[in-house]
Amino acid sequence: MAVAVSDFCRRAKSAATPTEVREALALLADEDDFRVRTLTDAEPERSPLGPFAVVDILRGTSAELAAQRQGCGYYEVVRELARVREEKTPLPAPAPTGLTFAPPPAPPPSEPTADGGMSKAGKAARLAAESLQERIAPRKREVPSEPVSFDAQEPVSFKRALPKPRGRFTQVAAPKGSYQTLNHAEGQDLLASALEQNEHRFALLHALSEQYNGPRGELTLTDVEMVLQRHGLMDRLIARERQGILSAYTEQRGAAGRVAWSLGLSPSELQRLIGSLQLQAEVDGVRERCQREVLGSRHLTQRLDMLGRDKYLADLGIKKRFMDMLRKDLEELARNEVPDAGDMAGLCLAIARKHGAPQELVLRALDRLGLSEGLRKQLQAHSNYSSP
Repeated sequence: MAVAVSDFCRRAKSAATPTEVREALALLADEDDFRVRTLTDAEPERSPLGPFAVVDILRGTSAELAAQRQGCGYYEVVRELARVREEKTPLPAPAPTGLTFAPPPAPPPSEPTADGGMSKAGKAARLAAESLQERIAPRKREVPSEPVSFDAQEPVSFKRALPKPRGRFTQVAAPKGSYQTLNHAEGQDLLASALEQNEHRFALLHALSEQYNGPRGELTLTDVEMVLQRHGLMDRLIARERQGILSAYTEQRGAAGRVAWSLGLSPSELQRLIGSLQLQAEVDGVRERCQREVLGSRHLTQRLDMLGRDKYLADLGIKKRFMDMLRKDLEELARNEVPDAGDMAGLCLAIARKHGAPQELVLRALDRLGLSEGLRKQLQAHSNYSSP
């Protein structure tokens, strides 16, 4: 089961360590094994998906939401909070389990009769209260009244007791193969199959490093590039990377941050890949086209909606320029409507009706651009001037 989850996470572009896989499977019951295999046997609908995202999906969360949580580090934060809470929670006091064969405590003395003997009522009551089985049964040792010091107790481990791998999957990580296997003739088929499953060289390196060692220790990107050139697969990889990067920039409207996220790369890895492929000119062309589209839009609703996308504007490098242009246009639109407006709400409603934009977006844009206070003063002054 752990091997299936580990392979599913690798195909979902979020490879996990054996410890993470076991911690995630510890949250599931034995009856969920069939559901886990049903999910892991299929191809991932979204990426990235780690082992805790798999558990989240099995508990009813959509794959898209689980991928977003995995991408933003939600599951790492939850694991860390759970670990800190577990360390701060005191361990319950152990229940006394020691047994002793000491004789039972003596029963209270019965009242003597007038002739000095034991009364029949006292003997009958004592025999009725204690049977033979109870008298010969071992007695539980009493808990000492004085607490034992913490130093005298055995050392306590605060590490969570994880279940051992179930079934025949007693070892998650398989031994890595030799780098020479990739250099031999059979390595060409292995690399060709790996190219079909990975979009770029960094993903290919991550997939191969889990199965093979490098010539001098861990497998590096240079080792992967050399073996691809040896088998004549480098041109095929370069063509696929160029197409994937340009398509991602077009789909994400020139936002480099979202392109890196969609490809499973860090920003530095994306820039390194663009430099290796000599795509900087093409990428700059796509970004400039997107910048012109944003700055050249004349529809007020689109511009007001774009005002709320700070990260996208900052990624394109046009945030200040866009806000200055929109502030200038809104000042002109508001100046024309101030004489006919009685208050701020009426002013926003007049602008919204005239240009087909939502009133709430207009009011929010005026506040965001710092125009509300000045317009309120103008409306107040105009109201005092027009009143008799």
